Amino acid sequence: MFPKIKVRELIKMDLEGGYLIDGFPSMGFSSAIATESMIHTSQFELAGVIDSESFPPISIVKNGKPNFPTRVFVNKDLKVAVFLSYLTIDQPLQRITAKTMLNWAKKHKVGLIVSSVAVKSSNGEGEIIGIGSTNSARKKVKDAGLKVLENGTVPGIPGMLLNEGSILNQDVIVIIFHTEGTGPDFKSSADLCMAMSKLIPGAVCDISSLQKEAEKAEILIKEAQIESKDLKDSMYQ
Repeated sequence: MFPKIKVRELIKMDLEGGYLIDGFPSMGFSSAIATESMIHTSQFELAGVIDSESFPPISIVKNGKPNFPTRVFVNKDLKVAVFLSYLTIDQPLQRITAKTMLNWAKKHKVGLIVSSVAVKSSNGEGEIIGIGSTNSARKKVKDAGLKVLENGTVPGIPGMLLNEGSILNQDVIVIIFHTEGTGPDFKSSADLCMAMSKLIPGAVCDISSLQKEAEKAEILIKEAQIESKDLKDSMYQ
């Protein structure tokens, strides 16, 4: 049987012509941390939860309140939605996760999906690069002042979003950024957040609070990963 991922919406939203940010962690936690920072800086509200029988049964408790580890946040004024996750999606689920995101974007007539992937470097330094699924997406990359990737590979959920987006004529932009891959990578999170804000009008990043958010988010993501691994290990013993 193929796994199913459901998006359970909690509020009504109008995202026609708007934006969807993929906040699933890739290498390290910068993608999740950058999107978390953007949510805290701008006026986002909880709009839904993302769940699957294939996801580990975990509750993330923040400020005394239980939360699904993968949620949807929306800024209605900016028409921006975020899929924010504290779970690192296993490879067998990455394809269906990307397709779920694309179907949800189509349902809500989202104009642009923004995803990201990290490239490990010794000092976390390197040029921010973008790749678009369509000609119009590639033009958006250039208009934002980002270098366009000419040759390379993009793995995981971002790669699937690009491939499917090119066939469906859905604008998808994947931001390629550099990270050391260790610790709460404040710099790469800040670089990614600033790059996303160039592509999404009105979205802002509070750099001064980003370091604190990076440390808090990393702790929660690590805890979710450890609990997920322990659950899987016990299930298959």
